[in-house]
Amino acid sequence: MAAGRERRAEADTFTARLKKQAHRVRTGLRRSAVDYFRGDGSDWVALAGLLLTIPVITAVTLANSVWASPAALVLPIVAGGLLLRPASLLGLYAAAATALIVESVKLGPYTEGPSRVTPGIVLVVAACGFFGLLIAQFRSRVGVPWRRGGTMLFDLRERIRVQSKLPKLPMGWHREMALRPAGGQSFSGDFVVAARTNGGRTLEVVLTDVSGKGMDAGSRALLLSGAFGGLLGSLPPHAFLPAANGYLLRQDWDEGFATSIHLVLDLDSGDYELYSAGHPPGLQLSAGNGRWEEKTAEGPLLGVYDGAQFDPVKGSLRPGDVLMLFTDGLVETSDRDIVEGMDRLTGEADRYVAGGFHGAAWHLIEAVARDVNDDRALLLICREGVVGPVTR
Repeated sequence: MAAGRERRAEADTFTARLKKQAHRVRTGLRRSAVDYFRGDGSDWVALAGLLLTIPVITAVTLANSVWASPAALVLPIVAGGLLLRPASLLGLYAAAATALIVESVKLGPYTEGPSRVTPGIVLVVAACGFFGLLIAQFRSRVGVPWRRGGTMLFDLRERIRVQSKLPKLPMGWHREMALRPAGGQSFSGDFVVAARTNGGRTLEVVLTDVSGKGMDAGSRALLLSGAFGGLLGSLPPHAFLPAANGYLLRQDWDEGFATSIHLVLDLDSGDYELYSAGHPPGLQLSAGNGRWEEKTAEGPLLGVYDGAQFDPVKGSLRPGDVLMLFTDGLVETSDRDIVEGMDRLTGEADRYVAGGFHGAAWHLIEAVARDVNDDRALLLICREGVVGPVTR
């Protein structure tokens, strides 16, 4: 009891109460900052900070107008255009205009020296304010502040990455995928959706190439990857591409076609079916003879016409065999046809036969199509030795 009273007494000391109060203040500021940068909070903190910079800049300019030009007032104006809402921005502009008037009065007419408020400085400050207001109004109309826009793009990129994650396979199987967007961008028109179906005994993988490339195709790829992920496993394999084709047709996009290849692999036997919608053929390495064989299925592009039929090609992966699926950006360029590109790809892939294909997908893209200005994706499915029991 006495020990408990001592602890309560220590907790009630002035120092302890001060620490608790400081903790509450830090927590509140942290939450306000998180809300602000997510676009959910008020911009009063940013407005107050920028308003405080204006008298500071004005004072420094009046003290030494040679090193601190009156044009320095564009700094808070530019920052305000990025941070503030239109209503708050007008208040900042009023403060900046007042500061310019004060500087003009204190420094004297611009005809008496170079470090004065000249008409050119007034025009520059006004032009920066005008464009800042246009940007703020556009953000307000869209409903997404600039600080939230970057987070949204990051979330979209991560969603595509997560949806393209391949499921784990049982012992004796190896899978990997590499994707490289055009121009070093973060968004790609190529994507993969995959799932273990039939109680985990079947692997279904769909590799799709949306028309366009990079950022232009990224939004369509995000929409299609979500739709295809919902269709995969919900329909029989033979019905997936017809359903995907109907979905694209309903979007009525100006540039709405896509190519796709659908792999249905039995993880017990190694038997597979390959459905294609205008996609480059798959390539299978036979461990028995060391040769690469094209696996070409018949089917038109997705989103071109209704009622399309997709006929599969069948095959089997035996221990040591490898199946490669890829998009046309990897093997076809303006100065190289697809046959030459596939020959180059298989030639580079032969280097990994002896040591295994672990980590090979990214290196193959680097070796075959490093500087190609197109989205490139490569998927490898390898059967290694004796296959263990199917795991979920």
